[in-house]
Amino acid sequence: MPADDAAAQPALTILSAVDGPAPHLAEMIDSVVAQTVDDWELVVVANGTSDDVERIVAEYAEDPRIRMLRQPYQGVAGGVNAAAAVARGAYYAVLPGDGRLEPTFCGRVAEVLAEHPEIDVLCIDALPFLEGTDQWPSFRQRCGITDEPGVGHRVGLAEIVRRPALYTTAAIRASVWKAAGGYPADTPQVESLAMCLRMSVAGCDLRVLPEQLGGYRLHADNLEHRPRDHGEYDASVERAFLRVAAITDDPQVLAELRSTLRRHRYETALRLARAAVRESDPRTAREHAWLALRQRPSVRPAVMWALLRVAPGGIDTVKAAKRRITGLVHSGVQRG
Repeated sequence: MPADDAAAQPALTILSAVDGPAPHLAEMIDSVVAQTVDDWELVVVANGTSDDVERIVAEYAEDPRIRMLRQPYQGVAGGVNAAAAVARGAYYAVLPGDGRLEPTFCGRVAEVLAEHPEIDVLCIDALPFLEGTDQWPSFRQRCGITDEPGVGHRVGLAEIVRRPALYTTAAIRASVWKAAGGYPADTPQVESLAMCLRMSVAGCDLRVLPEQLGGYRLHADNLEHRPRDHGEYDASVERAFLRVAAITDDPQVLAELRSTLRRHRYETALRLARAAVRESDPRTAREHAWLALRQRPSVRPAVMWALLRVAPGGIDTVKAAKRRITGLVHSGVQRG
């Protein structure tokens, strides 16, 4: 399809909200422009006061498929929803301003949707990259997915709750996006998960194309892609799952929700206990170790809680034990 026609009625609108200096925006746009098919449009929202976004997007002014909006900062959800409000595509896909698409993304998505027109949401896999170099394993592999059933498998709500492994970039039918209300503003950092849960509860047909068609950026000081704000992230995950619990009566889903929330609360409490140990705060460390134990009886929080409960110098003992274990692990790695 010629570029002008694609801009008028694209099959896919790519939504991107960008704030701040946007040092990687041009790289993201280039990955979209490099698509092997022309049937797309890109809507970039300058989500804040930075002039960088406007300057960078202006460099692509000759391409009518690329548009830009500017608004006061309204969070990721506000930026993405502003882009969706002017989108013209049959499907929408969210792409962070520092992410990228493989050149075959639009083409492969179009092929699968043509073969399976019943699909409402088509998710993909993605590769993390550092300084332009791919860093295996992929997103879904890092989430623990070892056996991909393929695009013929419809992903149910219980499956999403049991193991949330849906990458941010997914092709979502425009009518489904609008019915779901777009990105929720009260689940920052997990907006896409919250929306997928909501769409699944509504009975949408969600599939996964297990191909690495997207990419997300790693940074040298955060190779594990940890949340930028753990407290905000933990609260958003909890809120997203509790919202599902309030609107479903499926016993399998509710059982998976209980298990997932216990695991999430355990990991949150254990992380907070460790942080308190590092900060030499024995009372807080003990409280969170106990909370972790209540969610899942296991050795690590039990030992931490016991030491901090009965030993006057428990916090120093915990730190010393951690240093010894770390030293043994490093020594074993070096000998190996």
